[in-house]
Amino acid sequence: MTKSMDPAAVSRRVIRRVALGDNLTHAARVHDQALALVDGDERVSYADLETQANRFAQHLLAKGLAPGSKVAVLGNNSIEFLVACYGIFKAGMVWVPVNHMLAADGVRYVLEHAEVAYVLIDDVLAARSDLAPMLADLGLPTLILRPGRAADEVTPLRQASQGRADAPPEVDIDDDDLVLIMYTSGTTGRQKGVMHSHLSVHSALVSNVAELLLSRDSINFAVLPLFHCAQFAGTAAALLTGGSAILQRGFDAEKVMEAIERERVTHFTGLPLMYAAMLQSPTRPSRDLSSLQQCVYGMAPMPKPVLERLIAEICPNFSLGSGQTEAFPVTTRFRPEQQLQRFGAYWGQACMLNDMAIMDESGRLLPRGEIGEIVHRGPNVMLGYYKDPEATAAVSAFGWHHTGDMGMFDADGQLLFLDRKKDLIKTGGENVPSIKVEEVLLRHPAVANAAVVGLAHLRWGEAVSAFVVLKPGMSAAPEELIEHCRPLLGGFEMPKALRVLPEFPMTPTGKIQKHLIKREYEDLFASENRV
Repeated sequence: MTKSMDPAAVSRRVIRRVALGDNLTHAARVHDQALALVDGDERVSYADLETQANRFAQHLLAKGLAPGSKVAVLGNNSIEFLVACYGIFKAGMVWVPVNHMLAADGVRYVLEHAEVAYVLIDDVLAARSDLAPMLADLGLPTLILRPGRAADEVTPLRQASQGRADAPPEVDIDDDDLVLIMYTSGTTGRQKGVMHSHLSVHSALVSNVAELLLSRDSINFAVLPLFHCAQFAGTAAALLTGGSAILQRGFDAEKVMEAIERERVTHFTGLPLMYAAMLQSPTRPSRDLSSLQQCVYGMAPMPKPVLERLIAEICPNFSLGSGQTEAFPVTTRFRPEQQLQRFGAYWGQACMLNDMAIMDESGRLLPRGEIGEIVHRGPNVMLGYYKDPEATAAVSAFGWHHTGDMGMFDADGQLLFLDRKKDLIKTGGENVPSIKVEEVLLRHPAVANAAVVGLAHLRWGEAVSAFVVLKPGMSAAPEELIEHCRPLLGGFEMPKALRVLPEFPMTPTGKIQKHLIKREYEDLFASENRV
């Protein structure tokens, strides 16, 4: 079905369109039998990946699903995962990646809120004790994505696609058509459904190719989950160029280094703790990791001693990539040439496709050295939040996308991240970045993790309140930890209270849910708040 009865208009749209499914078609025409994906012992060429994705797209349409239908994918990294994604794109449908590490309630919320019509799921997840009854209760059509199987066993996904046409379906797709709804991690409350178009994702992929110097000779490693925007962006960018992607389920330092050595991996993205584990491995000195050309880290700054060793011993080019679900990554990059020039929570500079600025609450763009909210403009910014026009309007004020992050540009134009806007504590007329207090607490040898929030206080407005989790086998009294902070913080920055907790409430992606801590301890200063 087309969106215009004018054949000339339809022809022009097809000729000029940007569509994520077309990216694979273009790559298959050029690279044909070149290696696209490696998943354990299984290897798939561009031609085979294109055929599988086309057949699956035809299957989706044959089931009676119309373009625009929502198709959820709950799965670990696999070839089938990407076949499903590109099949959904080619059918003009909407991919809903689901973080399967969520509890059943969180998964159910996504499936219901997104109005999913079809669920693709790994068999181990479909059998999970909390997910199985929930899926049965919803009664959604379900297809097993990846079963536990031998490499030569035909998967249910392939069985469902057998007999379908090898060619991509003829579906009319506009650049700004909705292509995915990706849900946020829920660090500040209920997950929001972030809507992206073909154009917003494609723009980010092209930028990633340029920023990371990807080419047809690149071999990209995908160890972070593909349901996360950052890993999908890196993998899809590699497939845009004709390079290869090595897929792995879960991080194991030995297996990762073995694969880097065996496959001659050139591009790797991981968390700081992953790189630290590789450095600490007793087998690393005997590994040949010389193929690595670009290594990216995210989620947190890299400690200086670790970064210095990584650059000297693992890869000469490390960079930090930042972004968010709402502005398809990567949006900012702390580039290799800056890595040993400055340390701290530096996010670097904007990537080639998006503009970035610092804004005050009145919408005024601020000069270097002044603190404000980090805002973006660019084609990689989301269409909006699904079924939430008020939240969409709020983050789009003054014609910029508001990230909710606070920062400033230093004298050299490098972005320094200070805090989440909602985590900037206003106490006694002063602003205290919670990250500053957290960094000081983390310097104590007994502290494994720290979270600092502002709690209601009659005198201070918000009282700086610290919560810590200690390292296994270590102890430290709250008074000791507060004294540790005293020489390193100003008086107004000092915690007014500190609690040692056994664990923090966390999202499945490893972020502390500060809103839950604030809710549980909202009456911490109740006695002092009485008048």
